[in-house]
Amino acid sequence: MKAEIIHNKIYEVRDEKIMLDFDLAKLYEVETRIFNQAIKRNIDSFPKDFMFRLTAKEWKEISSSQIVMMENMPKNRTGKYLPYAFTEHGVTMLASVLKSPKARKMNIAIVRAFISLKKLANKSLTTLNLIKELKERIDEHDTQLSSIYDAIENLLDKKTDEELKQKQWEERQRIGF
Repeated sequence: MKAEIIHNKIYEVRDEKIMLDFDLAKLYEVETRIFNQAIKRNIDSFPKDFMFRLTAKEWKEISSSQIVMMENMPKNRTGKYLPYAFTEHGVTMLASVLKSPKARKMNIAIVRAFISLKKLANKSLTTLNLIKELKERIDEHDTQLSSIYDAIENLLDKKTDEELKQKQWEERQRIGF
């Protein structure tokens, strides 16, 4: 399965990268109902930092945005039927619950997708830090250049003043001695 397909099913909720139960069920090629039953049979393996149910507001934000593909979105997910969200750790824990060969392969692909997103985020952070460092250097150089320009202007002003005084001295009206 292409990593891009999995990447498109990873959302951000509560400052966590998550995958929704129906997307995972589709990837594992099982019905969402059956997928959730397997989770409920092993609920002690999924603490709140591994899996949580979306609030109505969170679900509305995700489902109303263009993030969730319309053909994948289940209908009438309200109240007690709001989707479960699985964090990266929750997706990893699925390997202990879903034991078919297909599930193992899919789990590996999903974990790799999360890892690649982390690497991308780290690269972005590194790039951002480099840009910040360059900006600080440029600001420092601007300050130094400004001082140099001021010194040059002062020297030019002094030279101009001296030339003006010299010219005035040479063009002065002579007394006749």
